[in-house]
Amino acid sequence: MRDIVSCFSENAVNVSHSSCSSYSSNACIAPSLAPSVQNAVTGVYRLILSTQKQLLIRVTWCKNHTGQGLSINIGDDPSTSFKLNTNLRFFRKKKGNKVIESDHSKIEVFWDLSTAKYDTGPEPVDGFYVLVMVDSEIGLVLGDMAEETVTKKFKNATPVAKVSLISRQEHCSGTTLYSTKAQFCDTGILHDILIRCSGEHEGLKHPVLSVCIDKKTVIRVKRLQWNFRGNQTIFVDGLLVDLMWDAYDWFFNPVTGSAVFLFRTRSGLDSRLWLEEKLVQKDQDRVEFSLLIHACKNT
Repeated sequence: MRDIVSCFSENAVNVSHSSCSSYSSNACIAPSLAPSVQNAVTGVYRLILSTQKQLLIRVTWCKNHTGQGLSINIGDDPSTSFKLNTNLRFFRKKKGNKVIESDHSKIEVFWDLSTAKYDTGPEPVDGFYVLVMVDSEIGLVLGDMAEETVTKKFKNATPVAKVSLISRQEHCSGTTLYSTKAQFCDTGILHDILIRCSGEHEGLKHPVLSVCIDKKTVIRVKRLQWNFRGNQTIFVDGLLVDLMWDAYDWFFNPVTGSAVFLFRTRSGLDSRLWLEEKLVQKDQDRVEFSLLIHACKNT
């Protein structure tokens, strides 16, 4: 992802606030295009167990013309992966549990997708739960039915790991309009994010990229075919958020390529977009969040 910031546009290093943007919000309101559709969503969670052991859990929801699927990967050990297959657009086993043994941990996965409801994307919106136990400790808990499930299955004395969502990655395809939601910190609210590229079919001589948060335009990149890579810094919930984009493939590799958008929070003490690894390792307790979007454009 370092290549994204290798070429800055004329709009770089401008700081704005999502609730009082200096740009007009008309660019992102009442778009004429239908939004792109999510094909896959991946969340990466960091778990800190009561023993101070740390694990990364990657949860991926995917959807294509043949069906939907769920996969879970724990750490870097391929033997601790878990996958639900699909059949005729329905999960083959919508409810159950599975024990995964590894050299370092005992992992048990519980799930219930039998009443799950979906919007347009691959990730269920309600009526489900996914629970990951690590060494008899409650680890990752997902879904609106999760709290009730934990209460029924486990005693109050069962230890609970500390969990943080550190990144979310979304793949979408369709038009050059994409909408999603993101919460940039544990104490923040859920924000509506809209990314739109306006073109000649809308009466514009050159394509314009607009990014809106809660219907307020936070960046507007003119002549996108020349400023296809760049970055800006915005404020959301009192946090510095670096927004980086790379739309090169939209113009020069439209058949197989995709535009990439990255929202990444950082401390106000960080003076650079990317810190050296040694500096990052000195502050392991700080949890930053990133939202990575791959947007394919149908030609």
